[in-house]
Amino acid sequence: MRLGVWALLALLVGTFVAHFVLEDRGYALITFRGYVVEMSVPGLVLTLVALYFAVRGIAALARLPRSLRATAAERRARRGGEDLGAGLRHLLEGDLARAERLLTRGGGVDDAPFVSYLLAARAAQAQGARERRDEWLALAYDAGADSQPAALLARAELELDAGELDAAQSTLERLEQLKPDHSGAVGLLARVYRAKHDGPALRALLPRLARAHLPAAERDGLAADALRMELASPDLGDEGLDEVWGELAKDLRASPPLVALRARALDRLARGHEAERELRAALKKEWRPELVLAYGELRGADAAKQLKQAETWLKSYPEDAALLLTAARLCLATELWGKARSYLESSLALAPTPESYALYGRLLTELNEPDRAALAFRNGLALASPPAAEALARDAPQLAPSAAASLR
Repeated sequence: MRLGVWALLALLVGTFVAHFVLEDRGYALITFRGYVVEMSVPGLVLTLVALYFAVRGIAALARLPRSLRATAAERRARRGGEDLGAGLRHLLEGDLARAERLLTRGGGVDDAPFVSYLLAARAAQAQGARERRDEWLALAYDAGADSQPAALLARAELELDAGELDAAQSTLERLEQLKPDHSGAVGLLARVYRAKHDGPALRALLPRLARAHLPAAERDGLAADALRMELASPDLGDEGLDEVWGELAKDLRASPPLVALRARALDRLARGHEAERELRAALKKEWRPELVLAYGELRGADAAKQLKQAETWLKSYPEDAALLLTAARLCLATELWGKARSYLESSLALAPTPESYALYGRLLTELNEPDRAALAFRNGLALASPPAAEALARDAPQLAPSAAASLR
């Protein structure tokens, strides 16, 4: 409808103009440096129109190479994006060789080639081709200054996954020189030190670990491992414990696994009453199994008072397996064998663990029930990891030789 209106309007205007032009075409005279050009007004108009289109054509020809380059770049970018998507899909599907080929075809995506190279490096490592992996990583690093930290971080992560701990540590140290206090490097360094069982180095990272880009659970686990290594030292004293604890960031000092570790260390240093008080305060803020279990392992000033507190909690948490185990431990400390047995059996019915079976086995040994004790230890062994099974075997000397041999 709108097109028809415009066509009708153009026809009317053209008819009107043609009427006057045909009646009197007019006259135009142009002189320039002795040259004289004479023509009618319609001829002048047509000349100007032709000149306009000629200039436009020349400008278009001048822009043609740049337009062709832009079109080619757009086509290349589109193809690169398609290759990146297809390569990622094949990588996820496990077609590693094809994924690597697609990701690196044509030098990757123009805007971010290092992404393609990093993904190709992962595909190469998954195929066991570490030399190709290093080639792609080098290309990712050379893609631009902005990509260098990400490329180094990815290299370190791949080296760590491949078990190349020294290489990963060297890469992360290089990253820290390039970008000091890099939050991603801190988290990976902590994982490297933990894998190398380097307690002093892991402890040195504790003040910085709170800023690491890690899930809270993994961060707390790394901090707990560092603290566990430090607190396991036979030379640990009050000053050493306070020094290590003071180095932790505030949010880490509130982490339940770390609070439980500190409580056990305080108990070792004959400061059980202080540990018991701190655990009660922590449990008041947040009810966590690791805190409950640590409470049962303490030997404060009054075990009977601790048992009374545990039984008070049981009114609110009657089916908490960790609390029932803690109550059983405290009953054993006060030689309440019957109550200890009842709590242990209730705990085992809710959530059997190697730890609760080991305690049950020791209780049954104390009650002169060797057959039942041996069965409890065997049940615990069936649930235990190899290190825990070794510890359980040491607590169960009455096990048959065949059962003990199966642990090794």
